[in-house]
Amino acid sequence: MGELEDSVMTRVWKWNRPVTVREVLEDLQQERSIAYTTVMTVLDNLHQKGWVRREAEGRAYRYEAVSTRAAYAAALMNDAWSQSDNPAAALVAFFGMMSDEQRHALRDAVRIVQGPETREQEEANPGAAPGDGGR
Repeated sequence: MGELEDSVMTRVWKWNRPVTVREVLEDLQQERSIAYTTVMTVLDNLHQKGWVRREAEGRAYRYEAVSTRAAYAAALMNDAWSQSDNPAAALVAFFGMMSDEQRHALRDAVRIVQGPETREQEEANPGAAPGDGGR
């Protein structure tokens, strides 16, 4: 996803209602010079990718987010990771960039995905790494 797509999606999430190209354009123009057709093309691309749905209103469309910001961020991370020729090295580099708070959030996420039985194993064997089955 490009920077402009991110900027457009941020506005769609912020308003949390169907928006027109004109509304997004006027908001973006407060930060940069941009053409109506550019915003229209970005919203059309986001629609084709499945990130927004649209409904006709007169001669224009109203666009609305299909999924959450979290799902969008996850898809971006997955796209970047899947393009790596060495996914393990990419993850190590990514984890190295994280703050302590982000690492804690990652640990919490892994526990949620692994389920309650993993927490029970970790409590029984606190020195074990997550996912190693307590070995």
